[in-house]
Amino acid sequence: MDVDKVVLAAPRGFCAGVEKAIKALDWMTRVFEPPVYCYHEIVHNRVVVEHFRRRGVVFVDDVALVPPGAPIMLSAHGSPPEVVERARARGGTVVDAVCPLVTKVHHELKVRASKGYTVLYVGHEGHEEAVGTMAVAPGAVRLVERPADVDALAGLEGPVALLNQTTLSLDEWRDVRERVAEVFPEVWTPSRSDLCFATTNRQAALREAAADADAVVVIGSANSSNTVALAKVAATVCAGPVLRVNGADELPEGLSGVVAVTAGASAPESLVDEVLARLAPRDGVEVRATTVEEEYFPPPPELRELLRALTGVLDAALGAHGDPAEPADRDFGAAEVLAAAPEGQNP
Repeated sequence: MDVDKVVLAAPRGFCAGVEKAIKALDWMTRVFEPPVYCYHEIVHNRVVVEHFRRRGVVFVDDVALVPPGAPIMLSAHGSPPEVVERARARGGTVVDAVCPLVTKVHHELKVRASKGYTVLYVGHEGHEEAVGTMAVAPGAVRLVERPADVDALAGLEGPVALLNQTTLSLDEWRDVRERVAEVFPEVWTPSRSDLCFATTNRQAALREAAADADAVVVIGSANSSNTVALAKVAATVCAGPVLRVNGADELPEGLSGVVAVTAGASAPESLVDEVLARLAPRDGVEVRATTVEEEYFPPPPELRELLRALTGVLDAALGAHGDPAEPADRDFGAAEVLAAAPEGQNP
């Protein structure tokens, strides 16, 4: 490596929704004997998933694989309504770790469908968030991924609404939105964008960090939509190579000059530290911050109720007092959860 300097984007890494989901699954592994089941990966990152596998979590793509009565967590990406119903019908504790921003889109789709709208949903076919959202009102929604998809729907009759997957890049969403406005001038859109604020913040920070960089490193898994979106954004700003890596071991030799670094919303900060150590910039690391995020999402309501019911047990195990559901949850972060030993020491 011959790296002069690293420009580190801020914000980067875990968003409030990912923090909520990781800590919620951690609570589940403390309350229940293994195995705890999780519908889909809790978040799209292999380090996070492997951590929980070591803690006795079994990830499944079909709730029918969960034994009756076993505890189930539903992933942060949002689940189809019929999956939620089938999970609850199995008789065990069900905790839905869906991100509140995804829940907002589910609600918007349900309301627009009930009012007779055809909803154009901008998202990636097969992505778990898109699948879960479209299942809310399958008869009323049409998936669009690119402007040409909008043209193919030009003959639609009746009112049209526009919603989107929360983790898209601003550029790809804007192109489709503009085409929708041309084809359907009366289209209904939410008063506030469905794009996740954390996704937008990370993209803006990366644009700033990558503006004068010779190369960009985006840390995160290939199945993470917001990570892929970051790589797309970087390619529009940096003329040099843009590398999406799972970790430091995937960095190629030969990087030089100024390297911009960021991490997707489901990538742990520990991976960032390892990448910085591997790059070993001779002139150090410059953190380039565009905003400060202070959002906090509390544990899912089902988990808060469960923790209240087990206050006595948690008092003995964690030294908590009173209602542990939110105060104790605020006392530690997802990074501390991932740093815990596999057998599950308290953070």
